[in-house]
Amino acid sequence: MSERITRSETTMASGKKKTSTKPGTTKRTPHGDLAPERVAAILRGLDETYPEVECALTHSSSWELLVATILSAQCTDVRVNMVTPELFRRFPTPQAMAKATLPQLEALIRTTGFFRNKAKSIKGAAQKVMSDFGGKVPETLAELITIPGAARKTANVVLGVCFGKAEGVVVDTHVFRIARRLGLAKGDTPQNVEQELMRVVPQERWIAFSHQLIHHGRQVCDARKPKCDRCNLEQLCHANDKTWSS
Repeated sequence: MSERITRSETTMASGKKKTSTKPGTTKRTPHGDLAPERVAAILRGLDETYPEVECALTHSSSWELLVATILSAQCTDVRVNMVTPELFRRFPTPQAMAKATLPQLEALIRTTGFFRNKAKSIKGAAQKVMSDFGGKVPETLAELITIPGAARKTANVVLGVCFGKAEGVVVDTHVFRIARRLGLAKGDTPQNVEQELMRVVPQERWIAFSHQLIHHGRQVCDARKPKCDRCNLEQLCHANDKTWSS
């Protein structure tokens, strides 16, 4: 899902207006945003709010999740979940999808956006899985990122959800935005933010942490107008674009 972040003004609880910097930027605080006790408090807050969070993409196999995640680029998970049932009914396996024509795939995934490129990616992914991996989705990051359409984010999603392997942190637009708002990262690219998060978040938390931030971004920490009065992390957040402070 793509979100465009712009400069805006937010109204504080006092009624005064505050001109903010870009959403996602934070004030550095004297007590240290990366202090272990602060990071631990953020993780506890996420656990309290999203104790059993799961991947929002509907799937029944690692192959289906791989395809669904490729389709989710610049698209909502809700839309992807509307498209994939028929796609997988028609082409349920890598072998079947590898034999599909591009026009057939394009017609089925058109509403996800960028459908021509995505059709090439999922057909290419099917061909790669068949030719190089014996029809099975590989279980390592190094192998997954060789598949068309499967960059680090997609690979991390599949590894974490389907195989329980934490080789990296999933950084989508929600994770990117919230990690910067909370001061857990300062990087200006998903790759940089991922590396920063891998240094401050315990590895055993990487999988759940990403899903928790994604749900938090959808429900509370909106890109344009975060619902800070509903956020149980509000007192730990020093973002310049907060809409409410306790």
